[in-house]
Amino acid sequence: MIRVAIVDDHAVVRRGLMQVLEAEDDIEIVGTARDGAEAHDLLAANPDVFLMDLSMPGVDGVEATRRIIADAPDAHVVVLTSFSDRQQILSALEAGAIGYILKDADPTEVAAAIRAAAAGHSPLDPKAARVLLDAQGPRARPTQSALTAREQEVLELVGQGMANKQIARRLGIAERTVKAHLTNVFQAIGVTDRTQAALWAQENLREEKPG
Repeated sequence: MIRVAIVDDHAVVRRGLMQVLEAEDDIEIVGTARDGAEAHDLLAANPDVFLMDLSMPGVDGVEATRRIIADAPDAHVVVLTSFSDRQQILSALEAGAIGYILKDADPTEVAAAIRAAAAGHSPLDPKAARVLLDAQGPRARPTQSALTAREQEVLELVGQGMANKQIARRLGIAERTVKAHLTNVFQAIGVTDRTQAALWAQENLREEKPG
């Protein structure tokens, strides 16, 4: 069971999220908060994932995220907000948020983001992914033609937030084979970890597909 805390200054949003998420068999709401100060207090409930609004009176979402991660480094904060501007995204992620999704996301996307965060992945709205890639500065980017067809398949599933075991099951190959493909992929596209690979996949595989 994934333990979730909801942080938002609007009561209607908190209630709506609770109704949506309580319908999921693997998610349990362990607390809600109206601002960042109350969010920090929810650490006592030991949530696996915080759904964090950014714009709140008093202690905002960025500062709340910074305080939560400072006191509980293993906590997973997923920002859920209506803001998609560059500075908001970078500030939240620099504060320690593991994911960033927008409030116009489908309820199934919110639940999927919670599951991804709990598994240690980084659920990111495409706008947030674009900001992160731009923040890395200009550089020569390899294309997907540097990858084999199977490596592209594996990378695309990484971009969807799947774990190695899930990818192996989907493609009908051994988990160790997935790991071997990812080693090659990381070298080919010039990244060093799974989060960077997922961002690269979301940006480049989508861009280069025909149509």
